[in-house]
Amino acid sequence: MADLAREVEAIRGDLVAWRRHLHEHPELSFQERETAAFIERELAKMGAFEISRPTETSVVARLVTGRPGRVLALRADIDALPIEEETGLPFASKNPGVMHACGHDGHTAMLLGACKVLAAHRDQLHGEIRFIFQHAEELTPGGAQELVDAGVLNGVDAVIGQHLWQGMESCRIGVRAGELMAAPDTFHIRIIGRGGHAAQPHLTVDPIAIGAQVVVSLQQLASRRVDPFEPFVLSVTKFVGGTADNVIPSEVELCGTVRTFREERRAWAAQAMEAVIKGIAEAHGASYEFRYERGYRPVVNDPELTAFVRATLAEEFGDLVTEAEPTMGGEDFSAYQTVAPGTFFFTGIRRADREAYPHHHPRFDIDEDALVVGCRALVALATKYLGQP
Repeated sequence: MADLAREVEAIRGDLVAWRRHLHEHPELSFQERETAAFIERELAKMGAFEISRPTETSVVARLVTGRPGRVLALRADIDALPIEEETGLPFASKNPGVMHACGHDGHTAMLLGACKVLAAHRDQLHGEIRFIFQHAEELTPGGAQELVDAGVLNGVDAVIGQHLWQGMESCRIGVRAGELMAAPDTFHIRIIGRGGHAAQPHLTVDPIAIGAQVVVSLQQLASRRVDPFEPFVLSVTKFVGGTADNVIPSEVELCGTVRTFREERRAWAAQAMEAVIKGIAEAHGASYEFRYERGYRPVVNDPELTAFVRATLAEEFGDLVTEAEPTMGGEDFSAYQTVAPGTFFFTGIRRADREAYPHHHPRFDIDEDALVVGCRALVALATKYLGQP
């Protein structure tokens, strides 16, 4: 392991260069054509992989050892976000309105690094590694489900992924069995009233006043209808209506998200929300439209595989390995976990000497030292998992 750690350290320059190139040339979900082409070129230079393109904007590289053994899948996501970058970095995005604001550029660089190191040690491994460079993690229905449907995980015994994480001190690693990331559902509400002059509200059915009551009442689903010990988030994030200060509009639009871990809670949330909306709208003589859209499944880590990951990374990094805190953020890595035992872990990127901007912020950045740690983690896990038949 010590020799492999030195080999990863030796390609630090590659990790940084790959990450910065990707950061400078981000592409949105389902549009990652140049990103996928870049990954394919870099893999081809290594000369050890069976490379395929299961979808137009994803890449899978198979490292087949030729010796009997298990099949391990390692996954990185490659897409960016519709955000105008404000970091001022010399390698800031050259694509207006598109930015790697969640660390996927680092995920891709770390997996490329693992490809490079592990390819040099194919003779010491048994079985097969599938390196999955996945498109469209940021946009439902997500790229992971597409790759599952394409058969990318057929025959896989375990799948492992990681996320660079601003919520943890740089270069620490967070591991957790069971529930880690929530199901990110969305909702859309349209309140339809009757518009009119703002000086004569009694002649209207005011959708703004009705919508405001809907917002307040929906919050009580979380505060008064759900056990305080159960993770549940309902956030209204968009309220649009009106065109002038003296006009009551005919309708308003509300949107938001619901985050849960339990399937029965997702079903309950949709029913309970509509009951609230319907009751308030009808009480005021308005009508409504309601649409609840299910997002990704929750990420629930396999206990046995997670125990292996924890033990292996503790052997590699010692006290840097800690218990990850669950988050109400979502991740489509969960699609892989429906096919094979899977675990997802966090690698910290927060530095004490600079302001830590959150994920999806226009000034989000990572500590590039974490690239070495994350790459070492992938290499250690693969060599331990496939080091013997």
